[in-house]
Amino acid sequence: MSDTSSVLRIVWIYPDLLSTYGDQGNALILRRRAEQRGIRTEIVHVHSSDPVPAEGDVYLLGGGEDRPQILAADRLRSDGGLKRAVERGAAVLAVCAGYQIIGETYGDDDDKPLPGVGILDVRSGRGESRAVGEIVAEVAPEMGGGRITGFENHQGRTTLGPGATPLSRTLTGIGNDGRTEGAFQDQVVGTYLHGPALPRNPQLADLMLRMRVGELAPLPPSWGETLHQERLAAAL
Repeated sequence: MSDTSSVLRIVWIYPDLLSTYGDQGNALILRRRAEQRGIRTEIVHVHSSDPVPAEGDVYLLGGGEDRPQILAADRLRSDGGLKRAVERGAAVLAVCAGYQIIGETYGDDDDKPLPGVGILDVRSGRGESRAVGEIVAEVAPEMGGGRITGFENHQGRTTLGPGATPLSRTLTGIGNDGRTEGAFQDQVVGTYLHGPALPRNPQLADLMLRMRVGELAPLPPSWGETLHQERLAAAL
């Protein structure tokens, strides 16, 4: 955690630009599952007019439309705070538009390649069709395994470079390319899953927490785990 205090700092980046699909729920479930284990937390909202602090622990980016996505990418690159945070060991979860812009390049609404933030070795462009609907995927063993679910609504197609590893293998849905979904590289995770992703998949929330606090005490089963199992059963 932050070396300035014993508080886990959860940084929600650009809610004014990247919060189209309720992805702020990822911050709320991280706080809930941390505090259930006695870990004090603070959620920091960073608007697009604000500098991104480099002293956070877990950084979250959500989905957004094409123009706000471009603005967010430009400001994150010029600001540099997110990149500095990653260099000092912070964890990042980026969803959909956020996932695309933390990569090396992403496509605008005419599929023109634009520079991303460069903290995840992926490149995104526009596919011929839009991916809309429920997705189920099998998480990579090195990320804990198990199945995750979510709702995707994007036209992006994402190619991974040698520095990144697929987060999961798609069982239903499109994800990156119809075969894999999301990517990870060290403590940076990207995904197309909305829902939001972490409330729908509590094991992913715990994964993000472990990246900063280490091993976690187990929690009793919650509505989140029950809902997760129900959605898995309904989607397959």
